[in-house]
Amino acid sequence: MILGGFMTLFLQGAQPQPRPGGNLVTALIPFILVFVIFYLLIIMPTRKKQKKHQQVVDQLKPGDKIITSGGIFGTVMAVQRDRIELKIAANVKIDITKSAVGVVLGTSEKTGSE
Repeated sequence: MILGGFMTLFLQGAQPQPRPGGNLVTALIPFILVFVIFYLLIIMPTRKKQKKHQQVVDQLKPGDKIITSGGIFGTVMAVQRDRIELKIAANVKIDITKSAVGVVLGTSEKTGSE
């Protein structure tokens, strides 16, 4: 009996309420805000980092020391349009793509005071 009274009260109070007419723009605002925050915190810094790395790779010249993305240390011997000739040991040269350059360590400029 108590359960039946509870169900009656529950069902009387659970009648669907008319929803106020929502605007599509107000419903999309949270999604737009999440996308903007995602863009500002993740996409934009990544693009800046990629652009800076591409500029460094484009300025490579013979004598520069690099580390490839595979972890190979070497010295740039020649730079072509799409690849780099890399000296990794005495009499050992390999060709790598420019996209395989991980880190540019610097140049090996020899001074006359040796």
